[in-house]
Amino acid sequence: MKFDWDRRHCARRGHITYAPDETQLRERLRADTAVGEAWRCLRCGDFALGGPHGSGPADRAPEVPRGRALRDLFILRFLALERGVRGAFIVLVAWAVWRFSNSQNAVRKLFEDNLSAFKPVAQHFHYDLDHSPVVDTIRKTFDYKHSTLLVAAIALLAYALIEIVEAFGLWRGKRWAEYLTVVATAAFLPLEIYELTDKVSWFKIATLALNVLAVLYILLAKRLFGLRGGAAAFEAERRSASLLEVEEAAGEKPAPVTAGAAADSSRV
Repeated sequence: MKFDWDRRHCARRGHITYAPDETQLRERLRADTAVGEAWRCLRCGDFALGGPHGSGPADRAPEVPRGRALRDLFILRFLALERGVRGAFIVLVAWAVWRFSNSQNAVRKLFEDNLSAFKPVAQHFHYDLDHSPVVDTIRKTFDYKHSTLLVAAIALLAYALIEIVEAFGLWRGKRWAEYLTVVATAAFLPLEIYELTDKVSWFKIATLALNVLAVLYILLAKRLFGLRGGAAAFEAERRSASLLEVEEAAGEKPAPVTAGAAADSSRV
């Protein structure tokens, strides 16, 4: 069973109707019923009772994504949500690093005091906390310079800002955000691959796979950097999916009359 993106979206958000000024196109979108007038939805194509939501020239009608364009927007918004959550998490990490940089000695003392309290429990289970790799890693962070931690916090904040800007642009379906996402994501792929050579985990593999698929999908589906005809082909494809464009073309190019039909009409 084929999934109908248009009707699903209209069922959740409602129909969008429009009355163009062009008479022939207007008549193709309007119908009279026993309970009043109805207008075709610009997204799903079904007739909705009631007056139109807007009116004016056809070229000023609202851009309503439908079909493949609507599916692409759904995928972009999924990526936007993922980047928004990641950006918010990185902001929290940057804030934690900044707070840590201003109170290293206090945090070191708190850590060592709590570590001493856990030593009897660790010795009971024959675990040496003093030579634990995790403890050694934490202790190394206490030796970082204040300036180094500040640089790290600023770098994390800048990375989070890029993620949040990507999320905003992708959610709105902006083309500049698609370019930014491809460039920024591709720039970090070598680092993610390098981290896998150090230590492999399912989380790292899943993150790398998601980012690679996101780059390939946006590049090909959105025809970035001139691929598959570039921006001109992308705009032409999007316009061809517009209900107004479809109906206008149908009105300008009526179906040809066959010889049989012409003969039948001549007998009337």
